[in-house]
Amino acid sequence: MKSIVQYFIKFPIAANLLMVGLFLIGIFSLLNLKSTFFPEVESRIINIQVVFPGASPEEVEEGVINKIEENLKGITGLEQVTSVSRENSGTVVIEVMRGYTTDRVLQDVKNAVDRISSFPVGMEPPVVFKVENLGFAMSFAISGEVDLRTLKRYAREVEDDLRAIEGISKVSLSGFPEEEIEIAFRERDLRAYNLTFQEATQAVREANLQLTGGTVKGKEEELLVRADSKGYFAEDLREIVVKVSPEGGIVRLHQIADIRDRWADNPNRSFMNGQPSVVVTVQNTLEEDMITITDKVKEYIENFNATHEVVKATIIRDSSIILKQRMELLTENGLLGFFMVLILLAMFLHWRLAFWVALAIPISFAGMFLVANMIGITINVISLFGMILVIGILVDDGIVIGESIYQLYEKGTPPLKAAVEGTLQVLPAVTSAILTTIIAFSAFLFIDGRLGDFFAEMAIVVIFSLVFSLIEGVLILPTHVAHSKALNPDRSPNRIQDAFDRFMGWMRDRLYKPTLRFAMHNKLLTTAVLVAVLIVTNGAMKGGIIKSTFFPVIERDNIVVNLQMPAGTREHITENWLSHIEQATWEANKELSDRFFQGEKEAILKVEKSVGPTTYEGTINVTILDGENRDSLTLREVINTVRRIAGTIPDAEQVGFSSQTPFGKPVSISLVGENAAELDRAAAKVKAELSQLEELADVNDNNQAGLREIDIQLKEKAHFLGLSLQDIVGQVRQGFFGSEVQRLQRGRDEVKVWVRYSEEDRSDLANLREMRVRFADGREFPLSEIAELSVDRGVVSINHLNGKREIKVEADIAKDDVSVSDLTTNLKDEIVPGILAEFPTVTALYEGQNREQEKSQQSMQRIIPIILLLMLFSIALTFRSISQTVAVFLLIPFGFIGVAWGHYLLGLPISFFSVLGIIALVGILVNDALVFVTTYNQNLKEGMNQMNALFEAGLSRFRPIVLTSVTTFAGLAPLLFEKSLQAQFLIPMAIAVSFGLLATTFIILILLPVLLIVMNRFKVYAAQLWNGVKPSYEAVETATPGDGGYEYLWYVLIGFGIVAAGLSFFA
Repeated sequence: MKSIVQYFIKFPIAANLLMVGLFLIGIFSLLNLKSTFFPEVESRIINIQVVFPGASPEEVEEGVINKIEENLKGITGLEQVTSVSRENSGTVVIEVMRGYTTDRVLQDVKNAVDRISSFPVGMEPPVVFKVENLGFAMSFAISGEVDLRTLKRYAREVEDDLRAIEGISKVSLSGFPEEEIEIAFRERDLRAYNLTFQEATQAVREANLQLTGGTVKGKEEELLVRADSKGYFAEDLREIVVKVSPEGGIVRLHQIADIRDRWADNPNRSFMNGQPSVVVTVQNTLEEDMITITDKVKEYIENFNATHEVVKATIIRDSSIILKQRMELLTENGLLGFFMVLILLAMFLHWRLAFWVALAIPISFAGMFLVANMIGITINVISLFGMILVIGILVDDGIVIGESIYQLYEKGTPPLKAAVEGTLQVLPAVTSAILTTIIAFSAFLFIDGRLGDFFAEMAIVVIFSLVFSLIEGVLILPTHVAHSKALNPDRSPNRIQDAFDRFMGWMRDRLYKPTLRFAMHNKLLTTAVLVAVLIVTNGAMKGGIIKSTFFPVIERDNIVVNLQMPAGTREHITENWLSHIEQATWEANKELSDRFFQGEKEAILKVEKSVGPTTYEGTINVTILDGENRDSLTLREVINTVRRIAGTIPDAEQVGFSSQTPFGKPVSISLVGENAAELDRAAAKVKAELSQLEELADVNDNNQAGLREIDIQLKEKAHFLGLSLQDIVGQVRQGFFGSEVQRLQRGRDEVKVWVRYSEEDRSDLANLREMRVRFADGREFPLSEIAELSVDRGVVSINHLNGKREIKVEADIAKDDVSVSDLTTNLKDEIVPGILAEFPTVTALYEGQNREQEKSQQSMQRIIPIILLLMLFSIALTFRSISQTVAVFLLIPFGFIGVAWGHYLLGLPISFFSVLGIIALVGILVNDALVFVTTYNQNLKEGMNQMNALFEAGLSRFRPIVLTSVTTFAGLAPLLFEKSLQAQFLIPMAIAVSFGLLATTFIILILLPVLLIVMNRFKVYAAQLWNGVKPSYEAVETATPGDGGYEYLWYVLIGFGIVAAGLSFFA
């Protein structure tokens, strides 16, 4: 290594070429990086969709879902299987385990489904596919005072135009149901013309055709024989001949039926600020850039509105706004942090030396951009935070190397020689420090769940930035320092720098020196005080003074109101109540605007209303003023105000006010079991109990009562007549549900042709009772004569979790200061077990945020011991001393003091994001401790006694340790005090690193020397027991000759510790 360093210092052109090359490649790579909102990861979700027209949820469950779930058993790589059986359809969702290839599991799932040969008749073939991971780019509404069919036509044109734009491939439309042709037979006319339902249906099927009859091959010409009487619209079918009487009379379709083009019964309607609309949603694939897409779409919308007067396009949601805000915010904070680091370096070092040290930041980023471009990292909020986090760390090795070179130069060593020797002197410590930091950040790569997917990208950014910072610090920095005027003896003094030098000298000599001396001579008192502070901090956590939660409450800019009326509620009733909530939202806007902004700006900007996917369900999507401009108005305040003004919705099954999150609800309890009745009662009790908790709001479940059902049972007369239940129900199904006659391709729409009774003939129960059941010989009887009809309540859907029936009870928190962790603990330990004691067949599983929490915590519990062990080995190899390694590791818990009180000072709870910051903090802490211990060992090699070696190590390392801590804090300081909503979810990590680092700086400079003395005395005692002779304090240190076998005692103790930890972990 010495020869490589010497070569670069001797031939500075090599270092300059390396630097320029990295810059150029880095800039080119940066320009080619895509922009996304969150990191893009491969989908691990497989869906199986089935369509079974006319089937009840029970029929779908029994005939389809149960068979699929049974066949999926035994397939490896399935983490969780959930399913929903609904009327006419069912869905199975498979979550693939991390570490398994989704495409391979997909093929196994397809094979399993293909092996099922007993699916019920009438079911369409199941569709098995991997859910594509698409990013949401933008949605906008096309609205105007026109009918829905006209809106759809404009939307189709917009869809075609957008797909024609390069870089846009995923465009979808919503806000209108499917189109169909309905042939509604009138019972009285069928009877008048002596026609059966089947005869009329068959006539339509046989008449609306397009057939080829071959060719006529003449001598000179070949003619194609074909019949084309196929109609594609209702008007085209009116004249179809249904029957010809013996007397020659013709009965046409319009004489016995009403034929019309119509929308399907499943509602799917949207309204934008009260006007009917069609919503256009644009998404981006893994290969597409979100900002580029949204810029093109906005340009298209501008042109569309300029050329259309009847309809207008209104943007509903634009993800690029938030992404750009976050990119600008993080970039500004990053640049501000960079200049703060540069200024601080210039204050304490020569400004030229500070410049070359700070140059590590852009060089390291350039190298990282090269790697990012190669492995598919995108510019997103997580990777940007990784860059901000690492800014202060990148200069740490440069400070240590630069300081080492500068100190040798001040002692009279020539510049070139000082550069070589100064670099090599600290190279082992610097390399080990960066390696331990990389090991610490590599923990993020092994965290399971969505959080792991997100923060793995941050870890990659940090790791490769550190790798290139080591290259820069060893090969480029020494060259520039050696040939810089920073080592010019004739340089004129800098007043500012001299002032800060005097300030640092004053702090070191007047504050640190006496404190260190006191601590070293009062080891027990010093340790006891710091341990007491740690105990107090832990007590503050346990006592709730310092709050904790897993997922922190993050302010957002939208609210989603979900309304669910009783099953069977007609569409216009659901729409009326949605309009009521919409009106309440605008009233809330006026109240909030007056209260918080004195009427100068609106609190609520847009309201989108949609009905569907059933007649009794609907959604209100509210866009509120962005966080930067709404001052003290919180999202919770908006939700509570809208909820209060809207009041109670009579008969509503569920009303939920929430802001969407990718991690699920704060409280989500899945009750599973095989006994449906017990499951229903248990869910009702859990729901009732949760509704009593003032910490919770919007307590709902997915066990909604279904439509009222009419049950048909045969009378004895039906059996005497030779009728089966299938015969009767088949005729009822034809008339009331309908029979699909044909499917027509009308443009890009597949239009189904349905035959059924007219709406008048199927409008009430009396029509069903009087419906004529016909025999093959022409006889007919009213249904009421041959069957009993009874009315009961069915179910909307049947849910399964891993093959068992499931009812999920969910809730949101009522106040932002509620500790979800404490609440969940109470639910798990007290409330839910107390309820389920009455229902032995029911089991509770905790989903939503709790499941993500458990997945992340379990993966962290597995990986953290390994990470710490690797760090221990790395440090031990550097020091060649287990005792010194143990001393460094004993500092780690004390870093939590700064983390905890930092959150308390800024009024935020400790969360999972804070834990991620603590992991990063461990690597930085070890980095600074390595610098201290390396200097201590160097002093011992130079012949100092043990106490003087420690004391001088503290004094000589005071400035670089303080400087590395202060620069890291400075790099994060702009983010710490950022009020923007876009930075809120990153602030806990920044608090953990910055405040934790300020505390660990004190711990390293004061407690580490004390621990090293304690370890030294223990080694002396151990050596005396081992050899029978008491050695000197210096002799037991591995940095000095005269080591004894006593050091092996440490290996034995560490070995026992590892075995004990492993046994307790697996237990």
